[in-house]
Amino acid sequence: MLLAIDVGNTQTVFGVYREGLLRHRWRVATNKHHTSDELRVKLAPLLASEGIETSDLAGVALASVVPQLTEAWRTAAVRMTGREALVCSAETAGALFATGYPNPREIGADRVADAVAAKALYGAPVVVVDFGTATNIEVIDAEGRFAGGVIAPGVETSAQALFSRATKLGAIDLVDPHTAIGSNTEQAIQAGIVYGEADRVDGLVRRIFDQLGYRAPVVATGGLAPRVAAQSRTITATNPELTLEGLRLVYEAAEGREGRSEEATT
Repeated sequence: MLLAIDVGNTQTVFGVYREGLLRHRWRVATNKHHTSDELRVKLAPLLASEGIETSDLAGVALASVVPQLTEAWRTAAVRMTGREALVCSAETAGALFATGYPNPREIGADRVADAVAAKALYGAPVVVVDFGTATNIEVIDAEGRFAGGVIAPGVETSAQALFSRATKLGAIDLVDPHTAIGSNTEQAIQAGIVYGEADRVDGLVRRIFDQLGYRAPVVATGGLAPRVAAQSRTITATNPELTLEGLRLVYEAAEGREGRSEEATT
């Protein structure tokens, strides 16, 4: 079994793959102060709930945007499986991730995994919109190369900033208000945040299409993707497992490269 871990600033998503298929998936809050021991204690009950022991795991694929947790999870992976985790990056993705980006090392692991999975599943060109702590837009051009993208404040990040600075506005559920003209404060906030995010994404995607000179499928992923994608006029598909799929593909490609390298030395 393969354990895929997508560590975001706000949430961490775990996925267990067996024979190339995602069998189990969990989403938990990210705690940036957890040690490797605490991470293993946090993960073990989730695995146990599905009858899985850490000894059943053959490998770990990791995408992390939190440096201190990257190291903690690497240590935890060795203790759980006896093997180093495959840490996703532009480098470890190898031929799966072609780019003309001036400095590929600065591309976040989640962005690499999203781009790899989107190209494999939807072809090229393709655009990914990842709704997380930040709203990331990744652009894979018609030649299958990662061209770059957009990084903007995420839905909940923007909402929290509003609630913390506007003392008379309380936190609300970020759902479709079914009206663009709010008849109360709650509806007005929901329209501004949910519809505003959808329209912002649509506007950015149209600018991307104009710059590319052609249109492309647009795939939404991330925790809030279903809510916002439903209001978008440019998003054509929603795939909550996109990042995990990218991690699986990068891991399997790296395992293949390692196997070929071992054969060449024997």
